[in-house]
Amino acid sequence: MRAAWARTASGSPAWPGRPPVIAIDPLPKARERALAFGADFALDPAAADFAAAVDHATGGRGLDAAFDFAGVPVVRDQAAAVLGPGGVLVLAGLTPKPLTVTDSTEFCFRGNQIRGHYGSGPEHVTQLIGLASTGLLDLAPSITAHIPPAEAADAVSRLEKEIGDPIRFVLTP
Repeated sequence: MRAAWARTASGSPAWPGRPPVIAIDPLPKARERALAFGADFALDPAAADFAAAVDHATGGRGLDAAFDFAGVPVVRDQAAAVLGPGGVLVLAGLTPKPLTVTDSTEFCFRGNQIRGHYGSGPEHVTQLIGLASTGLLDLAPSITAHIPPAEAADAVSRLEKEIGDPIRFVLTP
């Protein structure tokens, strides 16, 4: 079960008035990284008190938006269960598995929504390059290693098997 990033309107402990960012991941190192990257809370979805922790982090409101980057049905179910009134579940993790809303009465009563998101457009690559080249976006902490193309297959295997807790590899000639 991989990460869902969530946002809520209850206010951030770091910046009052700004919604807190909540990272949800079963891997302790991923939660540590999320906090280092600026998340206000990092929660373990397997924790027995997960729903209570979300409730605490959101001041009882629930999530305004949850982003499923895993494409795993259990992640989607869990995210939908902690949405607040009017909350939106954004599906960014792709899977051919069916999507199920277990309690459509409650889902509709709360005015929740599900939205799909499929990648980014060419203009976003240009924007990212511009942000990185001006120093406004530091990608270095998210790069595990720079590797030659000959090691690409090994890098893909390490990513798939999560060997050494990789984030991303950059191929360099």
